[in-house]
Amino acid sequence: MLISAPTDFRKAARRKLPPFLFHYIDGGAYAEHTMRRNQADLSQVALRQRILRNVSGLDTSATVLGQKFSFPAALGPVGLTGMYARRGEVQAARAAARKGIPFTLSTVSVCPIEEVQSKSPAPIWFQLYVLKDRGFMRNVLERARDAGVTTLVFTVDMPTPGARYRDVHSGMSGPYAAARRIAQAVLHPEWAWDVGLRGTPHDLGNISTYRGHPTKLEDYIGWLARISIRRSAGRIWNGSGLSGKDQC
Repeated sequence: MLISAPTDFRKAARRKLPPFLFHYIDGGAYAEHTMRRNQADLSQVALRQRILRNVSGLDTSATVLGQKFSFPAALGPVGLTGMYARRGEVQAARAAARKGIPFTLSTVSVCPIEEVQSKSPAPIWFQLYVLKDRGFMRNVLERARDAGVTTLVFTVDMPTPGARYRDVHSGMSGPYAAARRIAQAVLHPEWAWDVGLRGTPHDLGNISTYRGHPTKLEDYIGWLARISIRRSAGRIWNGSGLSGKDQC
């Protein structure tokens, strides 16, 4: 389909992606009241029209956190981007670099920090879920630092995982979820070939590196549920080095 407006991307995603992936990226937690309120609030934001101005030398650049970008915006973290497009996090980071804006890698990305940063022409940002597994916190922060990540974006809105009602219906979770996802992939051959076959591995790269073995979505949900109620000792990166216990 032809893309002529930002709203067309949602329609294109619905057509291309298997339902379990479309509804995961399109949906929110519980009955999605907060998501709808956020959308309504953003729709009320309007640009101020200014006329009879000299527009021969427009400059949209801005300095954010000590870095100059071509536009005061950033690509926010999106979980499982590597499932929507082949090695999607790498593609998004490269696209952001070409446009001169920052890209933020999600904690629950398919591609690990090292892969994305090594293939991006510019330093990336990293979104960090503040979790109680201090071993994971230390591991991922050290790896981000060593890879050359310049900025951390802390996510503090998920002390426990939210229930995503839509995912049970779509096949992302719930009874016979794996079989339902396979059936959906068969009905979307373009995605199955480009992402399903050519975009492997399909695990959560940052968590897999820490745990030492591939971590699928089902494994992550169980691991996250366990560390949401149980603490482990460790230290975290404070920007200049590693210090202190249980600082999250």
